[in-house]
Amino acid sequence: MFDVDGTLIDSSYLHTVAWWHAFNQAGHDVPMHRIHRLIGMGSEQLIDELLPADRDTDEDDAIGAAHGALFSVHWPGLKPTRGATELLRRCTDAGLVVVLASSSNVTEVAAMREVLGSDDVLTAVTTATDAERSKPAPDIFAAALEAGDLRPEHAIVVGDARWDVESAWQLGLDAVCVTSGGISETELREAGAVAVYADPHALLEDFENSPLGRLAAGR
Repeated sequence: MFDVDGTLIDSSYLHTVAWWHAFNQAGHDVPMHRIHRLIGMGSEQLIDELLPADRDTDEDDAIGAAHGALFSVHWPGLKPTRGATELLRRCTDAGLVVVLASSSNVTEVAAMREVLGSDDVLTAVTTATDAERSKPAPDIFAAALEAGDLRPEHAIVVGDARWDVESAWQLGLDAVCVTSGGISETELREAGAVAVYADPHALLEDFENSPLGRLAAGR
């Protein structure tokens, strides 16, 4: 089960800039470094973490919508992370079921799927609409398990943020992480990642020895 933003698509910093502009437009001065560390968390949780508790929460939906509009400007320039498309195909060739599990909305995920060009190897795709709560709640991965007809003991999460690891852990899932989203190996390992790679290409290069390769081999 693959997270998308930062894991398969090089978009984490674009989301950071979009959130920064959205907060500024609403009159909130939020430093970029604080935003970046929360990318991968659901929009509602991210806003709650970054803005004062005594704010007018009626503005939250508008801030989220502004982020979406600002991020959409970058869609034409989106690119996969290094080796992302090849890794998805390698997983399928090895007999693994591949499910995308993103906290982004359907429209954003559709734009990223087009960039990946890998729909033919996907068993299922889950988005924010499939989860009542977003990461770090486990709902999106629970939905992905169901969509892929998978059991937790026969599944692995691949992500780029501690929220992916924490969400996976709540379901008894191991998480393999990549640092292509800008989060350090140290932080990801401290969160509980069972393995960390620089990017999907590095994971692909070590596929046979990786947790994905061991899962495919039934080890």
